[in-house]
Amino acid sequence: MNNRWNAFIYKCWAPVYDFFFNRGLFYRARKRVFDGMEIPKGSNVLFVVVGTGADLEFFWLDHVRVVGIDYSPDMLKKAKQKYPSVELKQMDAQHLLFPNQSFDLVIASLILSVVPHPHQAMAEMVRVTKKGGQIIVFDKFSDSRRSMFKQIIRPFLQVLGTDIGRSFEQLYETYQQECRIVEDTPVIMKGMYRKIVIEKI
Repeated sequence: MNNRWNAFIYKCWAPVYDFFFNRGLFYRARKRVFDGMEIPKGSNVLFVVVGTGADLEFFWLDHVRVVGIDYSPDMLKKAKQKYPSVELKQMDAQHLLFPNQSFDLVIASLILSVVPHPHQAMAEMVRVTKKGGQIIVFDKFSDSRRSMFKQIIRPFLQVLGTDIGRSFEQLYETYQQECRIVEDTPVIMKGMYRKIVIEKI
C-alpha cells in the first residue's frame, strides 16, 4: 500500500463506494457511530479522508465549520456533488497542512486501516486537535487472535486498498500521556469494527 496505488484504487472505488459502504450494514454502523452527536455551535470539525462524504449527512453542517480532506480527487468530486457548501481539500492524511490545535473535533472514519503509514496519520490527527477536543475513530482493527484465514486474505485486501491486520492499541500507545480514551465500543462484525473516542488532554 502506498499513496500512488491508493489513488488508483480509490479512483476505481469512487463510482461504486456509496453502493457498498453507505447502505445496509455500513449505513447502520455509521448511523450508530455518528447519529445524535452534539457539537457546540461554532466548532471547527475536520473529516480526515472524507471520501464521498458518507459521514456528512449525520452532522448539522450549518452551525459548525467543516473541512474535509482526501487524497483521492475522484472521491472528493463525489463528495462535492453531494455537499457543495463544505470546504473540501485534496490532502494527504499523513501530512495535514493545518496548524497545531486547529480543530475541536476530528473524524477518522475508515482511514487508519487504509493509509500507508497509520502511525503518521495518527500523529497528525492528534497534533491538529485542540486540547479538550476529540478524535472519533470508526475503523476495523485486528485483535490478538489472528486467524489463519485473516493471515491468508490480508495481502489480497491490501491490494484492494485496506488492511485488516492493524492494531489500534499499537497506534495509540504513544499518545497515552496527552490523550485518553473515553469510549471504545464494538460496532459491527463481532467487534472488528469499533467506535473509539479519544480526548486530547
